[in-house]
Amino acid sequence: MADTALVLLVLLLAWPAYNLAQAGIVRWRPRPAVRPWRPAQTPVFWLVLPALNQEAGIAGTVTAALALDPAVRVLVVDDGSTDRTARIVAGIDDPRLFLLRRVTPNARHGKGEALNAAYRYVWDAAVADGSVDRCVLGVFDADGRGTPGMLAEIGAYLGDPDVAAVQCAVRVRDRRRFAAVQQDLATGGVADAGQRLRDRLGSAELGGAGQFVRLTALSAFGDRPWSRGPAEDLDLSLRLHLAGRRVRYAADAVVTRQGPADGRATARSRTRAAQGDLQCLRYVPRLLTDPSVRPPARLGFGCRLLAPWVRTPLALAVLGMVVLTATGMALGVGFGGLVGTGAPSPRTLACWLAVLFGPGLLWAVTYLLRYADAAPGRALLAGLAYPGFVGLGLVASWRALGRHLAGRTGRVRTGPLTEPAGGQDLVRRAA
Repeated sequence: MADTALVLLVLLLAWPAYNLAQAGIVRWRPRPAVRPWRPAQTPVFWLVLPALNQEAGIAGTVTAALALDPAVRVLVVDDGSTDRTARIVAGIDDPRLFLLRRVTPNARHGKGEALNAAYRYVWDAAVADGSVDRCVLGVFDADGRGTPGMLAEIGAYLGDPDVAAVQCAVRVRDRRRFAAVQQDLATGGVADAGQRLRDRLGSAELGGAGQFVRLTALSAFGDRPWSRGPAEDLDLSLRLHLAGRRVRYAADAVVTRQGPADGRATARSRTRAAQGDLQCLRYVPRLLTDPSVRPPARLGFGCRLLAPWVRTPLALAVLGMVVLTATGMALGVGFGGLVGTGAPSPRTLACWLAVLFGPGLLWAVTYLLRYADAAPGRALLAGLAYPGFVGLGLVASWRALGRHLAGRTGRVRTGPLTEPAGGQDLVRRAA
């Protein structure tokens, strides 16, 4: 019984210890190398917005993207929409806005294929005006909004010629729903800390919205640099690292997006992410042995790709021990001496509660200290609910494993986005 208690104690303390160590990295802020662009090398930014049936919010997204910089170019990829998405974009009169319409049978093959079509279009345009070496392709979701000054921040990181790509920080914009607050705690708090740590180790990754990649870096992977499936961003990150190129994380360049409408939308999103992680496990042997990957980065990649699948069985083991312990206390059954019986002491109960809710409250405090616009009451409530959010991730991991084994590699759709109140590709300029 003593051995069982020791094992349970180690398993229980591993989770808060891991979260405490990760939260500590928030104090470190990534900085670009001091290598400014020469005037002739000023970056040319193309912002790509893949869209499928996004008529409700696409106009606001395009307008916000055009406002980021007077010289920015925006390319909307309509991936076979059946609503008014393309018509709305075409009605926006701005010479910096372009519309790429994809129709069946070429359309609706996933975000990766839509981005590949955008890459080919931007490549042709850059060749025509001689800006290939200066061209940077940014990816926003149909609900993504950049913050003022973010392109200058991205440009500062790309002033280092060794940097091939930069990932922005991501936050949830509309936090009136509790699910959105919890998601913002996860992205603006937990995920932000993870990216800061990986940037320090040299293993930062691209994460969908707010990724910026040099056009020349993409060209090394042919005319389809993005892969199919739910992990086109992570997949591209790993291939860039294996090619000896750096990926940085710009914590001060922020992209905001809408939060999930409810728990179901959160579950679908996390299932998609978990399945992408699973599909990228094939890169682990190369990442751990390739001489172009530095030892600290190998540690980062190993933890990033393997940890989710190590945490899942450990969490199930802890859950099983908790159920057995609670049953033993309630019914007086020791299960052959495996667990104790009787009511827990106040000290034991306090220990259990601290282990269960401590990490979430730690992240809530870290989140509140970092963001002045965070509501304290909602943040603390989201922190208390963090164990449930982690449990949802475990369910998503198993669901992702089932989809993977069943050969269902397509993206888990989350539906069209609405902004709260308050055959062949057809290319044209939206005017």
